[in-house]
Amino acid sequence: MTASTFRALHHDRAAGDPLVLPGPWDAASARVLADAGYPALATPSAGVAASLGYDDGATPPDEMFAAVRRIVRAVSVPVSADVEGGYGLAPRELVGRLLEAGAVGCNLEDSDGHGALKDPQRHADWLAEVRAEAGDALFINARVDTFLIGTGDLADAVERARLYVAAGADCVYPILAPPQVLPQLREGISGPINMAAGPDRESIAELGRQGATRITFGPGMQRYAMSAIGDLAAELRA
Repeated sequence: MTASTFRALHHDRAAGDPLVLPGPWDAASARVLADAGYPALATPSAGVAASLGYDDGATPPDEMFAAVRRIVRAVSVPVSADVEGGYGLAPRELVGRLLEAGAVGCNLEDSDGHGALKDPQRHADWLAEVRAEAGDALFINARVDTFLIGTGDLADAVERARLYVAAGADCVYPILAPPQVLPQLREGISGPINMAAGPDRESIAELGRQGATRITFGPGMQRYAMSAIGDLAAELRA
C-alpha cells in the first residue's frame, strides 16, 4: 500500500468510526496485529525502545530505522513509523531513511527530547522542508506536545496544529490531550486528529465519540504484553 492509499484511510470516515492503528514493537507483534485484520500499523518509539533495551528517547537512530525495517518486512499492511524528533537529521536524509525502511508515514514531535517545546514557527518551517523532500510519499503525523510537557493550554495546541497543517502535515497528534477537550480541538483544527487510547474498547469508543479521526496506543500494547508475560512468569514461578 502506498502513502496515498494510507492517507485515504484517514478521510471520509463516518462519525464515531476512527482509524485504529495498533502499535507493534517488533516483527512478531507486527504479524500478530496484522493477522488480526487491521489495515495498517503505527510503531511506538517508546515500545520499540523498550524492546531494544533502551529508555524512551534513547534509541540510536540506526537501531530505530533497522527495527522499522524489520517490522515492515514482516507484514503486508502499511506501517507508519514514530521517529521522535527526527534525530537531528536533515529533512532529505530523514525522508530517505524512512523510505528506505519501507515506512509510508511518520510521527514527528515538536519537543526537544521531551524536555522543552520547540518554537512552533521554526518547527513548522522544518516540517515544510520534510514535506518538500517527501512529496506525497510520506504521511506526516505532527505531534503536538503542549499537553505532554507544555502548559496544557488549548489555544497553544490549536495554534501549533494549524501551523503544522499549513506546513504540510497530514494529521496532528495532540498527545495526552484530555478527551473532554477533543471537541474544541476538532472545532479549531482542520484535517485528521490522532488521539492516544488505552488498550481497551471503552477508551477507543469514547475518543471516537469525541471526534478522533485516528487512534494509536503509544507503548500501551507493548506494556500490556509485558505485564501479561510478567503475570505468567510469576504464576509459573509459584
